Amino acid sequence: MNKILVKSIIGLLFVTQLQAQKKTLSFAQAWGQETSVTKPINRYVGWADNEHYIEHDVTDDKLYQVHVRTGKRLSYTPPVKSDTDVFMKDKDIYIRYGNDPERRLTQSSDVEEKNPTLSPDGQYVAFTRDNDLFSVKIDDGSEVRYTSDGTDVIYNGWSSWVYYEEILGRSTNYKAFWWSPDSKQLAFMRFDDTQVPMFPIYVSKGQHGYLEETRYPKAGDPNPEVKIGFVKVEGSPVVWADFNEKDDQYFGEPYWSFDSQSIMVQWMNRDQTNLKFYSVNPTDGNKSEIYDEEQPTWINLDHSERITYLADNKHYILKSDRTGWAHYYLYTLDGKLVNPLTSGDWQVTSLEFVDEKNKVVYFTARKENSATVDLYRVDYSGKGLKRLTFGDYTHQVKVSPDGKYFITNYSNISTPNKIALVDNKGKLVKELADSKSSDFESYHIGKTEYFTIPSEDGKFDLPIIITYPVDFDETKVYPVIMSIYGGPDAGTVRNTWKGMSNQYWAKEGVVQVTADHRASGHFGKQGVAWMHRNLGKWEMIDYTTVAKWLKGKPWVADNKLLITGHSYGGYMTCLALTKGADYFDYGIAGAPVTSWELYDTHYTERWMDTPQDNAEGYKAGSILTYVDNYKGGLRIMHGDLDDNVHLQNTMQLVDALTDKAVPFELMIYPGSRHGFARSKSMYDFKERVRFYYQYLLEKPVPEEFK
Repeated sequence: MNKILVKSIIGLLFVTQLQAQKKTLSFAQAWGQETSVTKPINRYVGWADNEHYIEHDVTDDKLYQVHVRTGKRLSYTPPVKSDTDVFMKDKDIYIRYGNDPERRLTQSSDVEEKNPTLSPDGQYVAFTRDNDLFSVKIDDGSEVRYTSDGTDVIYNGWSSWVYYEEILGRSTNYKAFWWSPDSKQLAFMRFDDTQVPMFPIYVSKGQHGYLEETRYPKAGDPNPEVKIGFVKVEGSPVVWADFNEKDDQYFGEPYWSFDSQSIMVQWMNRDQTNLKFYSVNPTDGNKSEIYDEEQPTWINLDHSERITYLADNKHYILKSDRTGWAHYYLYTLDGKLVNPLTSGDWQVTSLEFVDEKNKVVYFTARKENSATVDLYRVDYSGKGLKRLTFGDYTHQVKVSPDGKYFITNYSNISTPNKIALVDNKGKLVKELADSKSSDFESYHIGKTEYFTIPSEDGKFDLPIIITYPVDFDETKVYPVIMSIYGGPDAGTVRNTWKGMSNQYWAKEGVVQVTADHRASGHFGKQGVAWMHRNLGKWEMIDYTTVAKWLKGKPWVADNKLLITGHSYGGYMTCLALTKGADYFDYGIAGAPVTSWELYDTHYTERWMDTPQDNAEGYKAGSILTYVDNYKGGLRIMHGDLDDNVHLQNTMQLVDALTDKAVPFELMIYPGSRHGFARSKSMYDFKERVRFYYQYLLEKPVPEEFK
């Protein structure tokens, strides 16, 4: 026999033997319930001081402080931020100092106080009651009432729903008042929802049920009228900022000056194309404009890190995407631009540390690759930009208080999380942890790849992550699960370790795909701007490009491409099974928006303008427009108490689908909001499993799931 042929056969037998020796993940390992290719590692949760990082040891569940140079480890007890604890109990406000007995501050148990907030000097607690603003003096329990016109449609210091959801944020729990740094004043917003339509949510509990009634402005509806007021802590007539509450406008979160002498108010027009900062005098309400930005599409009023004040009390750092990419700018307090800190066709993500002594800014950005994040430093002058992290990884960093060191938790799609200590020159000090198990290579797992494919018009390279089936064979045919979100500037493709969440389905022979479109944030604001006035258009075009690419592969089943997502992802899923039904075969949609006039003003009009100004765009973006195209198999899930994307959306789609006499699945989860109640989550998971086995794998659900 030919010697070369013999060697080839022996080599093939050796590879086959190695594969046969590899371990198969158990059910529990495939779901990450038991260790396999990775192992638990200690967590590094921050810094105790400039030279000691904090380590959470997983073996004894204790915290330690570790010296950066010697590695000496000592027990660590987190400092108490304040020995004063203000909390709610039985609808009243209580206070406790350290281990002292609690003391009741308010005496109105028939009416609930909300958002008790301690003044910076620790002398007062501000709160709202029945939509009016109050404070209570801690020493003697005396109350001051600042407003008295609160009703079921007028709120002082308590947000209107659209501000809570879209502008101030859910983390505020509707709070809309702010202490001055010197504790001598309160600023607050007053909302008048009189003209805002009420949306009823039916609660099915009990014999008769009842209605939750929320003033919810849908696209094109009247918004709340808003005023910004100031009161002195001891009580005073309200001073109103010099804005006309009748104007159609929005206000962002205000920022008190360091000396409490003024407050910066963010103002925006209803079209969301013009952002202005005003310095407002709280003693007389007079305002002066210090910043003016206009964009032809929109400006995000809820932009994180809009303003970061510096401790020199002379400057602030502004974050803006006015060039088409998010960057940082150095300004004086009176609104004069000193210079850009960053620039170019890439995006900053977050400020990590500002070294004011040496005039250096440390920040993370998606510069090397839009799917990765790195740490950089740059001088106040905008010069000296340097990358401090390393490799083709996504880095999550925690910078020391003095900026001399940072800890990075880094990974990519093929490298499980590792943790390292690095100095501010980018020099690796030491590796701290590696979650890769010693027998990583001995397991059969599905390979994961990150790459891009060109968009249909050739203008963008669309990022994709694929996890292939275990023992992937291009001569075989596999079903596909494509998981998406799809909202503006909300991409899901990140070059990070994906854990074990995808390995069960890889083991079952399913191709798993995550893909992003041109407006997902990978291409900056100039990419997101393609969505202006036409939500659903370019997302669907780009996702269809991915679907065509998949269906063009001989190893992809031509009738088993499933797309799935929640909220905006639910919208895109329903659109894929109607407008894109020639390319997508199945869909699982959670809490979908089905027509944009059914969603709120601030979010919807940011991208779409009003229905009155953009009737064609709203029609083109509605799932209901394409119901005649529906085919395949769609499963819809929605919580009946969803106060964000109302159940009304799903009901209108269900009405249209039943009128067309086409099959689909529907699940309503009673008692669930936009996220399903915990008691329903396991049922929902099992139903998703059932759907995959029934339609993609065409075999019974394994006993382990039952």
